[in-house]
Amino acid sequence: MKETDIKTLLYAHFLCIFSVILSVLIPSFFVENFSVLDTHLTWLCVCSLFVTAINLVLYLVSKPNASSKRSSLSHKVTRFLKCCIYFLVSCFIFHVIFVLYGAPLIELVLETFLFAVILSTFTTVPCLCLLGPNLKAWLRVFSKNGVTSIWENSLQITTISSFLGAWLGAFPIPLDWERPWQVWPISCTLGATFGYVAGLVISPLWIYWNRKQLTYKNN
Repeated sequence: MKETDIKTLLYAHFLCIFSVILSVLIPSFFVENFSVLDTHLTWLCVCSLFVTAINLVLYLVSKPNASSKRSSLSHKVTRFLKCCIYFLVSCFIFHVIFVLYGAPLIELVLETFLFAVILSTFTTVPCLCLLGPNLKAWLRVFSKNGVTSIWENSLQITTISSFLGAWLGAFPIPLDWERPWQVWPISCTLGATFGYVAGLVISPLWIYWNRKQLTYKNN
């Protein structure tokens, strides 16, 4: 494992963190009274767009899992359409899961769906960028000893930390603190965001500290 690969991963993660920061700063110049809490749904859309765009650019430039075979334009278009379908399916699956875990079924439907969108952005989008619409590869990466690169290792960590952050974010909702960020699903989306950012910071550091013990099997 080369240290330059870890540095590349670290720089890529810093750009992803920067995209989250930009989603807070840039809209304030164009949207009146913009804030993460007061215009939360708008921020969710902006954050999802920024993070998705940065992920696409990073993986197109770095190409961590680039194939040696040249693919035709029709193959690329088909792959892109499949990725879009996977993302939408992921959003709907998360939405259903949230409802099953107690989210309002009829009320706040848009809020629940946008929470599903932002969580899919933090988890599904990186998987699609790195692994493509390949469920077997997804199952391999998230199985024990299934990773084949530091990129897949970091994907594990950021995905799990995003889910963990979203789960922990639900705990303050039933408490009687009467804070504005306790309204559904603000604390959950903030938890997922903090979990995503934490995963982006932790994963390169964890890989660097354990680089001598980590071994990756080639496919």
